[in-house]
Amino acid sequence: GVGFQPGFVWQKGRNVTYNHLLFDSVRGATKYLRSNAANAETTEANSLESFDTDGFTVGNNSSGSDMSNSSVNYVAWNWKAGGTGVTNDDGSIQSTLSANTEAGFSIVTYTGTNSSTETIGHGLGTAPDMIIVKSRDNSSNFWCVYHSANTSEPETELLRLNTTDATLDGVAYWNDTAPTSSVFTVGTSSALNNTDNFVAYCFAEKDGYSRFGSFTGNASADGPFVYTGFRPAFVIIKTSSHAGENWYALDNKRDVHNVVGRYLFPNATSAEADYTSSYPLDFLSNGFKIRNASYPNQSGRTYIYMAFAEQPFKYSNAR
Repeated sequence: GVGFQPGFVWQKGRNVTYNHLLFDSVRGATKYLRSNAANAETTEANSLESFDTDGFTVGNNSSGSDMSNSSVNYVAWNWKAGGTGVTNDDGSIQSTLSANTEAGFSIVTYTGTNSSTETIGHGLGTAPDMIIVKSRDNSSNFWCVYHSANTSEPETELLRLNTTDATLDGVAYWNDTAPTSSVFTVGTSSALNNTDNFVAYCFAEKDGYSRFGSFTGNASADGPFVYTGFRPAFVIIKTSSHAGENWYALDNKRDVHNVVGRYLFPNATSAEADYTSSYPLDFLSNGFKIRNASYPNQSGRTYIYMAFAEQPFKYSNAR
């Protein structure tokens, strides 16, 4: 139970080296992708069996889906989408999507054409600040991430969710074209536009509910304060300027009180790391504050982040 019917569920075993499993209602229950790997979509009957009015149901894990083993502690991050997927013809490629425009979130599926450039409708009514795309069919293609604060020209750049790589510059990814209020653009990269089936998770910033931005590390225990306009419930951080650092995921359910320091790594199967004494953060009423001189706070490095509110005032919850 999470208090609403989720359209997108991101789940991880905390005390084991399990995969991050990503499910959504447009692809359908029992189908997952792994944020920490390039693997194609897997169908597992005993994984997430259904999206319910108050949460989701998991199976008995009889064939080992990393979903419901005994003696394993789990975390699940949930977003409310827009219900049943509908056809969208805003782009040059027809998409199927489920959009929650109030919360600035949509799930989009499309089939690539292997053409020079294509556009895909996202259904948000405003330009997305973050887009996460993966081929459902191909285990050779990495996860692609667009982020509106990734360099001064984010439409020319790409981050990989399943690696520690720094940002990559290339016209083949987003065709050097910023997303609009109706579509995002993909270029010739097979990771975004071959003849595979793809899924894209699109997020647009909403005042008081979500924020997407960047900050610069200062290597001080008095680290940067990052203003979000709300108390965060969930934050993901990644350095875009340098390779070698993980993606970091923190939340207020695993750390109910400050300091916040139980890290999971979306690019890795690693168990949860308790860094409350070495790499702590605080979730504050209007943002988050880094309280250590190391990670994610290396001197001069640029970090991008996505953050969602503990108590949204105007929009549907992400939990």
